[in-house]
Amino acid sequence: MGIGDRLKEERERLGFSQTEFSAVAGASKNSQYNYEKGDRSPDANYLAAIAEKGVDILYVVTGERKPQAADSINADASELLKLFEHVGDADRQVLLRMASAFASVAVLGAGKDGN
Repeated sequence: MGIGDRLKEERERLGFSQTEFSAVAGASKNSQYNYEKGDRSPDANYLAAIAEKGVDILYVVTGERKPQAADSINADASELLKLFEHVGDADRQVLLRMASAFASVAVLGAGKDGN
């Protein structure tokens, strides 16, 4: 399966016709047809535009789906990860030990309640 096939698959997954999709991407319907047929390759501007509509660009280009775990992380965990990226290595180790200790207490506490 090539880029054109995957592009068509993503378009259909999102429920767009070729005409609607080409308009979203700022391309002509003829260009959309040629992309899906594999006669032409989309440029970065096109890919950026369709990414905003939910197209998995990694999948279209490489055939590999993006990891789903990032999509399922809650807002608090996401914020914690962003902050963690700005902490030095030594402090990261402290934070990891602290988080491990909190998690252990939570697990032990849940066991005492019978939960």
